[in-house]
Amino acid sequence: MNRFKYLSAVLAATAVCALPAVAYAQTDKYPTRPIRMLVPFAPGGGTDITARLIAANATASFGQQVIVDNRAGGGGTIGAETAVRAAPDGYTVIMVSGSYGTNAALYKLPYDPVKDIQSIVMIGDTGFVLALHPAVAAKTVPELIAYAKANPNKLNFASTGTGGITHLATELFNLLAATQMTHIPYKGTGPAIADLLGGQVQLIFGAMPATIPQVKAGKLRGIGVTTAKRTPALPDAPAIGEFVKDYEAALWYGMWGPKGLPKTVVTRWNQEVARALQTEEMKKRLAADGVEPAGGPPEQFLNAITRDVEKWKKVVKAANIKVTS
Repeated sequence: MNRFKYLSAVLAATAVCALPAVAYAQTDKYPTRPIRMLVPFAPGGGTDITARLIAANATASFGQQVIVDNRAGGGGTIGAETAVRAAPDGYTVIMVSGSYGTNAALYKLPYDPVKDIQSIVMIGDTGFVLALHPAVAAKTVPELIAYAKANPNKLNFASTGTGGITHLATELFNLLAATQMTHIPYKGTGPAIADLLGGQVQLIFGAMPATIPQVKAGKLRGIGVTTAKRTPALPDAPAIGEFVKDYEAALWYGMWGPKGLPKTVVTRWNQEVARALQTEEMKKRLAADGVEPAGGPPEQFLNAITRDVEKWKKVVKAANIKVTS
């Protein structure tokens, strides 16, 4: 081998060996440009509200804009598929709610909700408020059950979409309370509550962050919560389980990214969210919305997804819920 060919071979080998180090260095400097945070629902719902809180804190910490991008539809599956298909470079993440765990129980998805993602962190745990339009005569859970039994399917309930967690939380109530109510699906909590306020529907099992302010303002009547016990954010509303045996429907918020997301990016986001959850501002805001901060390692969030998929499969089967997509 002549000297020129030898030097060329050495330089080529050096360049190849240096590639992982360069890639790591670039990841280590993350982020260097704006980040897209997908929300698979319309603006104004609990997931959207929580995402904007996290995005604002992350923007200040990262020094790069974290932009919330609402991709509503399909009970959250459209936004989720967008995130699954995104480049695993850390510049697309998604904020999801417990509805993500229900989708696999109902839809034939073009992605695996467990194997095709990289979990990042659980944001928090909360539940739903059983909220009625003021025109509904019932003022307690037993009164609502009595009215619904006497008037099958005359009460219309809103949800964030067929198969979404607000839908299944209501169907679980129907199963355990032996009631029949008519389902009206929407593309998120925001538009669902807008029609509830307008009287087009009579009730909703609404996410606490979006529903509690309307209850406190006297625009809706909150008669119960789906958590195992009462929440300090709405202390006068009893747990529905006090009247309906075994009823409980928890709601969580969490963040994940595309499969193959670099570990350094996962760690950076996990630590950033954990830090944000400890700030007094976040604690106060989340407490007011009835959200209990979570945090924890990525595996904890993945376990919650896996557990919920199995739980809601049973409800879907029992209620014979079907969708066309």
